[in-house]
Amino acid sequence: MFSDARSTTPAQRPWTGVRAAAALTISLAAVAGLLTTGVPAANAAQAGGHGLRCRGEGVDPAARIRYGADIVIKAPLRTVFALQTDVERWPAWQAPVLSAKRLDSGPLRAGSRFHWTTPAPATATTPATTLHITSTVRRLQRDACIAWSGPAVGKGVRIDQGVHVWTFTKVKGGVRVRTEETWTGDQVEADVPTATKILGMGLEAWLRDLKTIAEARAADPHTTPAT
Repeated sequence: MFSDARSTTPAQRPWTGVRAAAALTISLAAVAGLLTTGVPAANAAQAGGHGLRCRGEGVDPAARIRYGADIVIKAPLRTVFALQTDVERWPAWQAPVLSAKRLDSGPLRAGSRFHWTTPAPATATTPATTLHITSTVRRLQRDACIAWSGPAVGKGVRIDQGVHVWTFTKVKGGVRVRTEETWTGDQVEADVPTATKILGMGLEAWLRDLKTIAEARAADPHTTPAT
C-alpha cells in the first residue's frame, strides 16, 4: 500500500505493547481488540513465499514485516471483485474503515488514488490516533488482481512504505481470494513481531468481512451492508 519515502525522524518509538485496534489495511484494517489472539505463525513466515503478483507487481521482497492470507468465498467472482474495488463503499461493510474517498473519477485503474482513514489505539508509547492513508493503484486486472501502495500517517504512528497485493481466482464453489502485504519504516521495524501481528490480524479480519458481505450479496443481490 505505501509511499517510497522513508521516515527521517530519529527518535520515533516502536509500537511496544500495542493492543491493536480494528484498523487497517490496511492492511491496518480491523485490528481493534484482536491481538488477544495470535496471528498464525505459518502465515507470517510463509508470506514471502506466496509471491503474489498483479501484472508483474508484487510486495517488497526486502521488507521485514510481511503477511499473507487467503480465504474461499462462496460468491461469483464479479461480485467479490466489485466489492473489493469499490473503495468508497468500504465503510459500509468494514467497520474499521472510517472514511474512503476516490481522488479521481472513472473506473478504478492503475494510477487511481484514494484517501481513507482508520483508527489506531493508544499504546504505552503512542496516543490514540486516526491513520490517514493515501493509496495509489499500481496494477489492476479486472476480476483477477489489484495492487496498491501508499503511506499511513497518524499522530505518533507512521508506516513509510507498504505494498498490498490481492488476487482473485475461480475455484470449485466460489472464489479464492489471496492477499499479501509488506510494511517498511523505522518506527514499525523497531518492533517487527508486534507490527507483523497487527498486520496479520488486520488482513484476516478484512478477508472475513469481505466473505460475509460477498456471500450475503450472492444470496440476495438486494442485500445492503449493516452500518
